[in-house]
Amino acid sequence: MTETNAKREVEWARMTAPELKALAMSGKALAILPAGALEQHGPHLPVIVDTASANAASLAAAQEVAADMPVAVLPPLWMGMSEHHLPFGGTISLDYAAYRAVLAAIVRSLKAIGFARLLIVNGHGGNIEGLNLSARELAVEHDMPIATIMPWMNARAEITALMESAAPGHACEGETSLMLAIAGDLVRTEKFEEAASSTIAPTNAPPGISRFYSFAERAPQTGVMGDPRKATAAKGEAVLAIHKRLVVEAIRNERVWSQPDAVWQEGRGLRTQDGPLAPSKS
Repeated sequence: MTETNAKREVEWARMTAPELKALAMSGKALAILPAGALEQHGPHLPVIVDTASANAASLAAAQEVAADMPVAVLPPLWMGMSEHHLPFGGTISLDYAAYRAVLAAIVRSLKAIGFARLLIVNGHGGNIEGLNLSARELAVEHDMPIATIMPWMNARAEITALMESAAPGHACEGETSLMLAIAGDLVRTEKFEEAASSTIAPTNAPPGISRFYSFAERAPQTGVMGDPRKATAAKGEAVLAIHKRLVVEAIRNERVWSQPDAVWQEGRGLRTQDGPLAPSKS
């Protein structure tokens, strides 16, 4: 196999420090951080689902663009904000302060070693609010383009169309299909009937109201929202292809990677983007 035909290495953990330094020195190097969770996914799926999902999409997308740009996929962040799953066991969670602190340390490190951009590929719904807020704040603090994407949410309608049961939920047909495709040996197919027996409680707050609900309130019995019985590896491959496409599109969208406006800079409010404001005539 020639070097041009060989797959380029994109896994950070498999590369040497000099190799990563060379990537950083090549200009506008992109780091990709898969962000997941370690939480219950019913009786039929392993607790690593969200992390495995984000990691699979990140690696596939990075391989797609590796010939065009310097890119490396960090080891996935396996702890997320999952306190709502604690009642079912098997879950390890960070709170928001700890989560932001971990993200801040990663960003500081990337800046120190010369990586110019960070894309966070999120596989866990509980991370969305904290992750998005942290990314926005850290981008301005460190003058570094940082973007987040959650393929499951971005392609919700598209993925729903592939399924025979309900829209993507939790440990549902979609997540089960994806796991059958990427780690089928970890799926307990003999537990599908038990997982499908879960009842869904109507606990969501009225529109415009936000409050905390645990998954013991939302999905009693098994912690499952959805029906995995129609899951197949073929559907999982299709879901992964969608995730990969969305991540690649984000990577290649120049508007995503504009430099953050230094909004906290002293005097920033006295000028427009193009120059100083005209003096008042009053």
